[in-house]
Amino acid sequence: MKITWLGHAAFLLEGSMKVLIDPFLTGNPTAPVKPEDLKVDYILVTHGHGDHLGDAVGIARRNDAPIVCIHELSRILAKKDVETMGMNIGGTLRTGNIEVTMTPALHSADVEDENGNIISAGLPAGFVVSMDGLKIYHTGDTDVFLDMQLIGELHKPDVMLVPIGDYYTMGIDGAVKALELVRPKVAIPMHYNTFPLVEKDPAEFKKAVETRGLNVKVVILKPGESYEL
Repeated sequence: MKITWLGHAAFLLEGSMKVLIDPFLTGNPTAPVKPEDLKVDYILVTHGHGDHLGDAVGIARRNDAPIVCIHELSRILAKKDVETMGMNIGGTLRTGNIEVTMTPALHSADVEDENGNIISAGLPAGFVVSMDGLKIYHTGDTDVFLDMQLIGELHKPDVMLVPIGDYYTMGIDGAVKALELVRPKVAIPMHYNTFPLVEKDPAEFKKAVETRGLNVKVVILKPGESYEL
């Protein structure tokens, strides 16, 4: 499987299927591609904030690809002439050659409509994506929480995509603790350096993981770069 970071919390997983997560590209100063450049089978959205929902609707229409998200958000997006697959925390969606389990996240979740009104859009979430014998845990926007240990025990993710930017999510210290709880083989930091409020040095995160003595390989990507398992 190839994992490509598209900046912020956006990732493209490529194996027997192409799975796009949180495609915030338009308006993202670090995005290495345009929405129309992407060919995907499924789109996963962790929550309705604009820097995660992003270009999901447009990409879904161009690719005839369903959007997988929490039930309430799926009902909102279904009105935009796209296919949605609404699910809920703890559930597993089995479709095509992938399995997607929705996990908890500690954050807020809403969406802005065409008139600028803020609408509640269910709970924030993360995803464990299983494809081609590998498991990728995208935490979504979250602080560290103790039940991450259960996610690690139940799903044993190979790779964890973890925010380090602070302010809107956990920072470096919280992310290191999250790795300690989940124990993935590989960690890729995300949700940093998109805007001034979330500026962080990923090298500090890597050093902190090594100092803690965790048996986790930290892979630092630049937007557009990939890691292959």
